[in-house]
Amino acid sequence: MKSSRTLGYSLALAGWLAGSAGAAWAGPTLDAIRQRGTIKVGVGTSPGFFAPDSAGKWQGFFVDFGRALAVTVFNDPEKVSFTSSSPQQRLPALQSGEFDILLSGVTQTVTRAFKLGFHFGPVVFYDGQGLLVKKSLGVTKAADLDGATIGIQSGTTGELNIADFFRKSKKTFKPVVIEETKEFVNALESGRVDALTQDASDLGLRRIQLGKPDDYVLLPERLSKEPLAPAIRAGDDRWLEIVNWTVFATIQAEELGITQANVDEFLKSDDPGIKRFLGVDKSLGEALELDPKFAYNIIKAVGNYGEIFERNIGKKSKVGFERGYNQPWTQGGLLYSPPFR
Repeated sequence: MKSSRTLGYSLALAGWLAGSAGAAWAGPTLDAIRQRGTIKVGVGTSPGFFAPDSAGKWQGFFVDFGRALAVTVFNDPEKVSFTSSSPQQRLPALQSGEFDILLSGVTQTVTRAFKLGFHFGPVVFYDGQGLLVKKSLGVTKAADLDGATIGIQSGTTGELNIADFFRKSKKTFKPVVIEETKEFVNALESGRVDALTQDASDLGLRRIQLGKPDDYVLLPERLSKEPLAPAIRAGDDRWLEIVNWTVFATIQAEELGITQANVDEFLKSDDPGIKRFLGVDKSLGEALELDPKFAYNIIKAVGNYGEIFERNIGKKSKVGFERGYNQPWTQGGLLYSPPFR
């Protein structure tokens, strides 16, 4: 039998948990989204990641995660609007409520979490800072750029990373901070700078947009870790968890071998884990206060993580990226979903 003191502690704990749960499951962002009937997403302008097509409809890797979120909340991939925002404007715009979420290739950092007050969802793209240089310079590694003029886009983590690299390597460089995205590339083509530094994925995209791409090379080394993740304002736990488990659903689906083409066949599976994941067993979804078939709906609408990657930026796309670290952990990558239970 419990003592009166132990019983008192237990009742107090139960009351605290009940109060905390109620606070956690409510949230201003999710309430506003439901009242508005659409999710407002901030994106960038890099073909493959986010760009409007010839008909003006947004397409791309990060765009598909925005549509997946709309499926989770509304079971409709079109109940989402995309707005381009520059690296300088995107975080202030998120903080002011202009966006519900940023899917614009934002790097997760401790400063952005603690000082600026943003929460981050799961990493959706593992990247690193690179250097795009003119082949005529004859350099093969970053340290060869001693004394070079290097273009840096303002409002990004690249400014500190490149300064740290040259300081550690005891080399010098001349930074040219550039705000306008178009001018960033023009500076390299015009000879204003010897090299550009930015996330390697971004530089790879910019290289193929140059007039003579073969005149430039992306150096193989990476100067930093750049985990790109969805960013939201702090203070809405429910919205954060919806973001988390929407992304995890795409990762878990790839690990299980579930695709847009075969997801209906998996509905017949006797595996209890798959039945919970796809909502055949409704208990999990109902406990989460979501549509029990939210993961099934996401896969049906946009596919698993691998399909999203390959369709937009993979080897057979115009971008042509290798998966690299962006593979499931079972294949040597860093993608890993917590269990759906």
